[in-house]
Amino acid sequence: MAEPTVEEKLRMLYELQMIDSKKDEIEILKGELPMEVSDLEDEIGGLETRINRLKSNVDDMEGEVNRHHANIKEAESLIERYQSQMDNVKNNREYEALSKEIELQKLEIQLSEKKIRQGRGDIDNKQDTLKATELRLENKRKDLETKRVELEKIIEKTEKEEEKLAKHSEKARTKIEARLIKSYDRVRTSYRNGLAVVKVERNSCGGCFNKIPPQLQLEISQRKKIIACEHCGRILVDDYIMGDEPQDASK
Repeated sequence: MAEPTVEEKLRMLYELQMIDSKKDEIEILKGELPMEVSDLEDEIGGLETRINRLKSNVDDMEGEVNRHHANIKEAESLIERYQSQMDNVKNNREYEALSKEIELQKLEIQLSEKKIRQGRGDIDNKQDTLKATELRLENKRKDLETKRVELEKIIEKTEKEEEKLAKHSEKARTKIEARLIKSYDRVRTSYRNGLAVVKVERNSCGGCFNKIPPQLQLEISQRKKIIACEHCGRILVDDYIMGDEPQDASK
């Protein structure tokens, strides 16, 4: 197979650019939706993790409160037993010892009651945070559902066109030498508009809009070599690269 001419290479590159630009238009139609959906999914995952952690914290604090309730019951039982024993004491030393034990158990009850009050306050605060987080999660799930429906409608509308363009792009790439494809992809990914091959429009680069000298414009129109814009690096082609040159009226 004969080596493609420079003109053929330029046409193939420009054709590839037109295909990829149509793919870009579909991505623009989708806008930020794919990223928004992904971000919402990540945020929802984080909120679910936080809710599980908050519920676990509440369970732990409830367990701690229950332990203090059990301590109070045990202390009350001991007080009752010590008071019963006081009826049968034989001397002051035994009476004082029992009285001291009763006082210690009363202090134990006071401490547990204080811990219960603190625990209940902490639980209430955690429950408030939990409710607020659950509400936020519910709202984020609604947002996600709305965004997904919106994105699915666009995908449904453009999916066949995207598949067709992807096949055309892949086919067009196979016709172009690897060196040019590498340069094309490098330039294309350098700019948000994805333009790597542009026409000279109004004596300027169609990508960065810097002026192109007349002599260079002439060389571009001759299609004898691949010329890149000295300002942005995009490959430059003339306005009639696809063979739609105007007919000479004098002929």
